[in-house]
Amino acid sequence: MKLDDLSQNLPIRIGTIQIIAFVLLSVLGARLYYLQIVRNEHLRDLAERQRIRLIPIPAPRGAIFDRNGKLLVDSRSTYNIVLSHEPIKTINPADRLEDYAAGLGLDRNYLLERLNVIRTRPEFETMVIKENASQSDIVWVESHQLEFPELQVELQPQRNYPLGKTLSHVLGYVGEISPKQLEKPEFQEKGLRPGDIIGKGGLEQYYDDYLRGKEGYRKVLVDSRGRVQEELEKVPPQAGQDLVTTIDLDLQLAAEEQLEKSVTKRGMIIAMDPNNGEVLAMASAPSFDPNVFVKGSATPEGRKQIAQYYTDEQRPLLNRAIQGRYPPGSTWKIPESVAGLEQGVITVANSNVTCGGGITIGGKFTRCMGSHGAPPLSYAITKSCDGYYYRLGLKMGIDGLIKMIETFGYDKPSGIDLPNEKTPQTPKTFRSTIEKRYGGRWIDIETVYASIGQSTVVVTPISMIRAVASIGVQGKMYVPHFLKEFKEIGAVGDPNDGTYTEAKPAFGFQHPEPRMIPMTPEQNNLVLKGMWGVVNGGGTAGKIRIPGFDIAGKTGTAQVAALGQDKGKNRDHAWFVSFAPAYKPEIAVIGLIENSGFGGDNAAPAVRGVYTAYLAKRQPLPTDSQQPDSKK
Repeated sequence: MKLDDLSQNLPIRIGTIQIIAFVLLSVLGARLYYLQIVRNEHLRDLAERQRIRLIPIPAPRGAIFDRNGKLLVDSRSTYNIVLSHEPIKTINPADRLEDYAAGLGLDRNYLLERLNVIRTRPEFETMVIKENASQSDIVWVESHQLEFPELQVELQPQRNYPLGKTLSHVLGYVGEISPKQLEKPEFQEKGLRPGDIIGKGGLEQYYDDYLRGKEGYRKVLVDSRGRVQEELEKVPPQAGQDLVTTIDLDLQLAAEEQLEKSVTKRGMIIAMDPNNGEVLAMASAPSFDPNVFVKGSATPEGRKQIAQYYTDEQRPLLNRAIQGRYPPGSTWKIPESVAGLEQGVITVANSNVTCGGGITIGGKFTRCMGSHGAPPLSYAITKSCDGYYYRLGLKMGIDGLIKMIETFGYDKPSGIDLPNEKTPQTPKTFRSTIEKRYGGRWIDIETVYASIGQSTVVVTPISMIRAVASIGVQGKMYVPHFLKEFKEIGAVGDPNDGTYTEAKPAFGFQHPEPRMIPMTPEQNNLVLKGMWGVVNGGGTAGKIRIPGFDIAGKTGTAQVAALGQDKGKNRDHAWFVSFAPAYKPEIAVIGLIENSGFGGDNAAPAVRGVYTAYLAKRQPLPTDSQQPDSKK
C-alpha cells in the first residue's frame, strides 16, 4: 500500500526535477553566453595577461668622464632579488617578512616599505628588494622557489662610483624615485613609475634625462606559477648617453687633498677657466660616499650610515661651493672697487680715499687693521685697507652698492649646471627689513659693514669666483658649467616595427653670451695692479708667491661672531679668490676654509696647492715674470 502511494507521486517528482534542471541549465547557458559572447574580449585579454608577462630590461646609465677621458662613474651588471606583484595576490607577504629578512639579510622596516609600494603597482611588474645580491642570496632564492614563487633573481645594471667620496657633491648619486616626486607633473610627464631609478643630486640629477636612457622589455609566456616558458618578443634598451665633463681629475684630487690638510677640514675649493666658465675642480669638505645610497639602503648598516649623513653637524651632504652662503669679507672689495670706478665715485687719475685707521659712525668706532693714510685704490686692494672701503661705500651709498650687486649678478644664481644652487643675500635682499627697523631709512653703519662684506652680505663661493674672475678677462663674466660634451648613442631595434628607438646625437654646452662688466681698460688695469700686489707686491698673500707664475688675488677674513667671541667654532672664515697668470689668466681658483682665521694664512696656501698641481701639467714657466705696466 505504501509502495503504491510513492508510485503515484513519481511523475510529479520527475517533473519537478526536470524544471529544476531546466532552470539550472538556463542559468548556466545564460552565464556561458555572457562569458563567451558578451565578455569575450575582456576575458580573452585577461587570460592573455595571465599568461604573457612583460619583463622590463633596464637601460644602463651613461658613464661620466673627466675632460681627459678618466672614468668618474659607470654602471656594472649585478644580480638583484626582485619581488613580483602577481604571485602576492594570493598570499600575504607581510607574513613572510621575517623569512625574507633572515634569508636575505635585509632590514625589516625596509622590506615593509617595499611591500607597501609593490601593492600599488600594475600586475606582473617587479620591484627590487635587494641589489648586488651575493651568491648565498641567489642560492637561497633558488632553493625556496616553490615556497616563495614571488621572489626572482634578475641581472640588472647598478651605478658604481669608483672614486668614493671624491667629487661626490658634483656627481651626485642615483636612487629610487620617491612617492612625492611621482606626484609632480614634471615626473609624470616622463612616464616614470614607482621603482624607477633617477638622479638624486649633482650631475646625475641635472642631466638625468640624457644619462638615464630608455628601458626595453621581454615579452614572455609564463605558466600558472609565473615561471617563464617561452620568449615571444624582445625590445632592446637604449643606454644613456656618456657625459664628458670639464673636470680635471688631477686638479680635483689636489683640491680635495688641500681641504683634508686644512685646519678645520671644512670648506671648499673651486677651479675654473675664466675664459669660458668651464669648472676644472669643485671640492667640498666634508664629503660623503655616494655608493652608500646605491648599495646600502637595504641593509641596517647602510641605512644607519645614510641617517648619519643627514644628521651630522658637519653637514657632509652640503655642497658648500654652490649652497654655502658666507660673509665674503675683503674679497667683496674687488667688485666694489670696479663699481666705485664705474660709478665715478673715484677715478683712475684720483682714486685716493682716506683710511684714518677706521671710521666713527654714530659714536661707534669701526677700526681698520692698519693706518694707511690716504692710499690710491691699488694700494688699498694690496694691503686690504678697511678704512678706505668704509668711506668708498659711504660715497657710493646704498643705491650704489645695490647697483654693484646687480651688475655682478649677486642677486641671482650663477646658472651652473647643478641642482639646488643658492642665491646670495645682500643689502638688496635686506634693504626693506633694515629700513623698516629704522623708521624707513637705511643707516650708515650698515653701509660701512656692507662695504667690507659683512652683516647684510652673504654670498656663495661660485658667485664670488664668477665675479672676480671676470676682472682678469676684461669684464667678461661667463656662466660656470661642467658639461663639455654628451656623446652620441646609436639607434636600437628594428625601424620597421615598434621596437625602434632612434639615435641621440652628440652635443656640447650651449654657451650663452657672457655678461659684460662695464669698465674701461684703464680701470681694469688699476684693479689688476692691486690684485697683483696682493701676492707679488708685499700684500696680504705674499707667502704664496710662485716665481714665474704671477697670481692676482684677494684675501678675505670674514667675521662670524662679535670681537671677543671669535674663537673655536666661531673663528673667522678664511677666503682667497684669484686667477693666474695675472695679466692673461688661464685658470681661476677660490678657496674657503671655515672657521680657520686669516685668509692669507689658511685659504691662500690651499689655493696655491691647486696652482702647483696645475703647473705640474702645464708647459714650462716663462723666464720672465709678467709685470703690470704701471710698475715698469
